[in-house]
This record gives sequence, C-alpha cells and structure tokens, in this order.
Amino acid sequence: MSAQDLPLELRRALATVARVPRLLVASDYDGTLAPIVSDPSKAYPHGESVRALRALAGLTGTTAAVISGRALRDLAALSRLPVEVQLIGSHGSEFDVGFVHAIDNDARQLLREVVTALSKIAAENIGASVEVKPASVALHVRNAAPEVGRRALDQARQGPASWVGVQVTEGKAVIELAVVATDKGSALSTVRHQESASAAVFFGDDVTDEKAFRVLSGPDIGIKVGDGESLAKYRVDSTEAVSHALAYLLEERRTWLAGASAPPIERLSMLASPRSVALLTPDATVTWFCHPEPDSAAVFAHLLGGLDAGLFSITPQRPGLPLSQRYIDSTMTVETRWAKLSVVDYLPHDVDPDRTDLTRVITGTTSAQVTFGPRPEFGQVPVSIEVERDGLRVWGTNDPVVLRSPGVAWEIHSDGVHDSATAVVDPSQGPVILELRCGSSDLGPAPTSEPERRRMAELYWSEWARTLDLPTLKPDLMKRSALTLRGLVHAPSGSILAAATTSLPEDIGGVRNWDYRYCWLRDAALTASALVSLGSLGEAEQYLDWVHRVLETLPGPERLHPLYTIYGETLPPEAVIDQLPGYAGSRPVRVGNAANMQVQLDVFGPIVDLITSLAHAREKQGITDPRKVLPDADWELVHAMVSAVQRRWTEPDHGIWEIRGNPRHHVYSKVMGWLTVDRALTLAEKFDRPVDADWLPLRETIADEVKVKGWNDEVQSYTAAYDGTDLDAATLHIGLSGLIDPADPRFAATVVATEAELRSGSTVYRYHHDDGLPGGEGGFHLCAAWLVEAYLLIGKRSDAEALFAQLVDVAGPTGLLSEEYDPVAERSLGNHPQAYSHLGLLRCAQLLGA
Repeated sequence: MSAQDLPLELRRALATVARVPRLLVASDYDGTLAPIVSDPSKAYPHGESVRALRALAGLTGTTAAVISGRALRDLAALSRLPVEVQLIGSHGSEFDVGFVHAIDNDARQLLREVVTALSKIAAENIGASVEVKPASVALHVRNAAPEVGRRALDQARQGPASWVGVQVTEGKAVIELAVVATDKGSALSTVRHQESASAAVFFGDDVTDEKAFRVLSGPDIGIKVGDGESLAKYRVDSTEAVSHALAYLLEERRTWLAGASAPPIERLSMLASPRSVALLTPDATVTWFCHPEPDSAAVFAHLLGGLDAGLFSITPQRPGLPLSQRYIDSTMTVETRWAKLSVVDYLPHDVDPDRTDLTRVITGTTSAQVTFGPRPEFGQVPVSIEVERDGLRVWGTNDPVVLRSPGVAWEIHSDGVHDSATAVVDPSQGPVILELRCGSSDLGPAPTSEPERRRMAELYWSEWARTLDLPTLKPDLMKRSALTLRGLVHAPSGSILAAATTSLPEDIGGVRNWDYRYCWLRDAALTASALVSLGSLGEAEQYLDWVHRVLETLPGPERLHPLYTIYGETLPPEAVIDQLPGYAGSRPVRVGNAANMQVQLDVFGPIVDLITSLAHAREKQGITDPRKVLPDADWELVHAMVSAVQRRWTEPDHGIWEIRGNPRHHVYSKVMGWLTVDRALTLAEKFDRPVDADWLPLRETIADEVKVKGWNDEVQSYTAAYDGTDLDAATLHIGLSGLIDPADPRFAATVVATEAELRSGSTVYRYHHDDGLPGGEGGFHLCAAWLVEAYLLIGKRSDAEALFAQLVDVAGPTGLLSEEYDPVAERSLGNHPQAYSHLGLLRCAQLLGA
C-alpha cells in the first residue's frame, strides 16, 4: 500500500489542510500509531509514522502531538518519539510540561481506593490487569476470556466507576477511572490554543478518541482507524494506512512551505504591453499574471505558490530542457525553444481597456503538452472550466475569462475545488494559437489575424527603441534595460511601477517580502529621468501629469504619500495572502504596502530633478519657447515642492529605505531637500522664473547642517543619519548630488568607508544596522550603481569599470535584473524586474561610455 491508495477524498482533504498557516497534527497511540498487541509493553509504533511525525514537528508553523490513554512515562518510553513531538498521557491529564490539573490530597486518597478496588477485581478475573497512572487507573481485559472480561468490566462499572469524583472513560477492552476531569478533546483544544493552530488533524481508533473528534470543526480533519460508528469524517482501515496518511500530509505540507517549483529569479522574463505585465519561467510557464491591472490580484501566481496557485505551461510531450529563451530584438516578445518545439509569448496591444490578453503561439514538429490552470483572486475562489467549441470558459470569478483555442481537444481535471485543463497539441500541421482573454467572454476570432496583432505589438516597442540615444557600452543590454523600464510604465494612467511582482524575498525563507506593484513618487521620477536621458520624454510628461492629478486631491505636496496605486489612489491596508506559501517558502505573501503611511521627505528632490532634466532635454531637442520648455504647471509644482521642503526639512523621516522603525534625521533625505531647492534655483536662473528671497539662504542652511551633522569623526564618513555611526549607501548622494564638491576629502573618505563596510564582491548593501526586521537581505544593484558613479567622481575609474562589469554579469540570461543579489549564494533576490536596478545600470553605462 502507498499514499496513493488512500481514499481520494482523504487525500484532497489532507492536501487542503496542509496549506493552512499553522497546523496541528495529533494522534492517538495504541491502534493508531502502533498496532494493538496482546502485550501492551510491546506495542511499538510503525517506523514510518514516527519519521513522519518527527518531520512534521520540524516544519515551520507545524505542531505534532500524541494524545494517549497511556501514562506519560510509559508513552515516552515505548514510542521513543523525539522531544519535538508533544506527548500527552492519561487521556489528557498528563502533559509533558506537567499535570494540567493539580492533584490534591483528597484526589490522591480517592486514587488509592480506586487502585485497591480494581486490583481486587483483576485478581478475581484471570487475564485482567491493572495499569496505575499518576491521576487514573485502568483495568485491561484484552488478555482475558471474553466472558471473564465482560464480568470484570461490569464489576468495575458497578463498583469504583460509580463513586463520586471518579471520571469514567471506556475503550476497547479497557475501562479507565480518573480522579481528575479530563479527556482527549480537552487536551486537543488545549494544544490548539497553545499553538494558535489554524486547523487540526486528529487520528484515532477508540471510543475514547470520539471526544477529540467532537471538538473538530471548520477546516479540521478527523480520521478514524478501523470500523465502528464515529464522528470522524474520514476513515482508514489500518495503522499502516495511518503511516501513509502522515507521510502524504508531510509531503504536501513540506512542498507548500518550501514553495514548489521556484525558478531562479534571474531566469524570469517579463512580457509587457502598455498596461499589463506577465512573467515567464525559463521553460515557458506563465508564472505571474494579474488582471485587470498589474497591481490587481493574480490569475496565475505559480511564482508564489507552485502548481496549486495557477499556471499556464507548455512543454514538449516528451520532457526536455529548453535550449534557449530570448527576447525578439527590440520587443517584449519572448521565444522559448526546444529542439523540435518553439513557443512565442506576447501581450497583445489591440484590446479594450478592461481586458488583459496573452497570446501563445506553438510551432514545431513534435507534440506539446499544455496545462491551463487559472486561479483568479490568488486562488481564493473555486474555479470550474467548461469546454466549448473554440476553447475554454472559466467560471468562478466575477470577471469573465476565456481561452480561445480552436481545434484543441481539452480534458478537465478537478482537485475538488479548482478545475484545470490539459491538452496534447500537434503543431506540425501549422501553428497552434492560444489566446487568453481576461475581461472578455468572447471566444470568437479576433478582428485582426494573429501575425498582424503580433506585428502591431512588436512595432510599438521596436519603433520606440529606434528613437533612443543608447549608451555605447553594452548597447544590447542597455536597450533591454530601457525596454524593461518602459515595460513598467502604465500608459493609461501615466504611472510607473517600481517592479512587476510582489513578495519575491530579500532573504530566501524570510519575511522581507514586499509588494512593489505600485507607483512610488521617487522610483517613478528616477525611472522617468532615466528615459529622458535616453531621449524619450513622453513617459516623464505623462508621469508629471499623473503627479499633478494626485496633487489636486491634496492641500499641498507636503501631504504626499510615498506611493500610490497606479491610478493615483491611496493604497488599501497591507494584507497577507495566507493561502500562498511564497517564493521558495518565503512567507508571508503581501499585497499592499504599509510604507504608504510613512513620512519620506526625500520624494520632492527626484521630482524636481526630473522637471529640470526634462526642461534641458526639451531645449536639446530644439524647443525655444520658454513656456514650453518649462510649462507653468511644472514650475508651479517646483515652487510648491520647495515650499514643502521649507516647512518640513527639519523633521525626521523614515528615509528612502522605508525602515519600519522610528523616524530619524536621514542624511539622504536632507540631501534631497537641498537638491530640491538647488534645482529650483537652477531652473529659475535659466528660464527667468521668479524665486522667493529665502530660497538661496535655505539651500545654504541645509548644506551647512548636513556637512556638520552628517559627518562622523569616529567612522570617518558621512553616516546614515545624524544620530548614529551606521553607514548607508544612499549617503553617497552627498557627492553625487553636488551638495559637496566630489574633490572634498570627506567625500572620498565616505566612498572608502562605504566600500569597506557595505560592498561585498559584485554588490553593495544598503546598510548593516538593525532595522527592526528579522532576517537578512541581499546587496542592492542600485547601490552598486551609486558606488560606480562615486568611484568615477573620485578618480577611481578602474574600480568603477570592474564593479560595472560585475553588475553586468549578474543580469539574467534575458538581460533582466531583480532588486538585489546574494553574493554568497550567487543568486538574485527581491522583486523582478526592478526599475531601480535597470536605471542604475543605464546610468553607469552612460557615465563610463562618455
């Protein structure tokens, strides 16, 4: 017998309960973990059950316990279970931490009297025996003749079992008399409360276990071993089957906690349209796809939850590794190729605003296996799939979803909650075209042929790419970075995503998992500035329009949040999707971002710097009208942001890194306040705009304070904040911004200190001080880019070139960069692809190639 021989309904139930945040797995001993034998002292547990319980107890968020009628001492000696498995004896009156109930003198005297009475009964009935426990005594008749056993039990019932203060528990061939009030149900409830379990699984075979089954509810599972009436919903026929059920539960939970099928982050490729993004694994599985917007709930969340979280995969029918995955040059179309099979993926552009489409084209000379398992709302709603003449219709979500696939013969499979569809297709007679349409119920043919739709989508990117002034250094990689940044632009709103994903971890298995699918004022301004530097101004203009619309809802820019939804609305509260195990077991999976409510006073600087860059770029393009080079609305925004700096620059804040602790006087935030005023003065002088009389002294006041309070003699460096000795890579901006002359020895000392403290091989960490969060993180690609620029400013070109080469080397096979990098494990970390990383890479190439 194997786990696959267990009843299908039981396997489904175990697979479901394995996915709760905190799980309690408890079992009776005799007749459950161990077979019933004539000699109770030789009732040894099945080795498979012991191994499974031990392993379950070692998993995160999982508690294992054995609740037995045996005395705790005997249970521990016989079961030989490790200390990780909690043992509870005497039907719950003995916990491994001591008695649940104190036994007073009266109870002890009563126990002695019960022992005497039962011992007399045993002496009179051959084969009966007495087992004395700390708070109870049991009369066993398993080895007595049937008539003798019945007589002995009747004598016990009529005798000590009827005494006041005695609690009776009857089982198979045993009666137990306790002097304290307890039972297995109470014991199970106690452990559940102690461990804050989200659900419990209990295995039992005896009538005494019914009290445990009785307290189960909701997602809990009760499993009865053997025949007989029971409150348990599920049943197995033997103790061997218990072993298989425990092993199956272990594997399901371990897989869920570990995050099944977690491809290396750097190997993921991003598809994009002007309003949507999706991620592909190296083997052409759609692993991340949201609808109706990039910051909406996922339809496919395989990246954060494995197979059960939703995916759309295409593989050769005879499995094999892909030979390559690449972008079609100058586009966001991805081709994955095997020896005899090719899959081309792209997001069509010619769709209605409320639709999110994905087109997959299969070509080749061998059959392909297709698996379509949509899980809208992060898999939190049941899904059924209906086969129709030209494809599939998905039911279960309010928004219609269809997959047009004419000529494909689908099979529907159900796990009891969700349907999935599979098919084998043969592209040898012509391309097989699969068109996913979210937000549409139309399974009919598109008005435009697939080749034309693809051509239109690819022209959008390639025509734009041809207009760019790309760095001469690593031009193909720079073009991919530029396309990636534009892929993060949400054209309908003008906002720009910080990254395409949520909850990709900064530390594998850790809790630093954040949602970056929103528009940060700072990140978006820096992204738009990077595109301006390449000669593309439209994204910056649309983003500033977005900022103006956000400001229309506020009394002034000092009330800006650090980030907003893509349509400029305040974020909902940060929440956790408990049903998803996270990438490689990195939990929790978060939606929303609590940084929304932080004070970040650096945000004014990047926006004013963007307006400055945009004005200079317009001049460079030959625009001569000053009011078009620097429109009145933009100058009013600059003026308002300088006013905000005037009012708030002296306050502490949470800084660029959104540290979830007390606000500090961060040097970077002060520098960005200075930059806001400095760039405003530059614009005013160049374009003859009026300034307030106190702007110039304000710029000097901020600079003077930063130079004095930001410097620390002990560490010979400018520090993260005024009140400490800790370093921060962002502090390099004291020189990068121009607040101090890069030739100032103190800037050079800060670069040296940053290198010594924060650089590790090919990456640079943000900081190393305690930020109040558990676990670690990787180095930040953006910080490495800052150090490259700092090296150049102090004349260390060879160091800059070497670090840039290392930064280039950690880009994924298709040229994408995540947020962070682990130089020890040599793997990418954090959300992907990250705008910060690509704009930093572009900046380095521009400076080194100049």
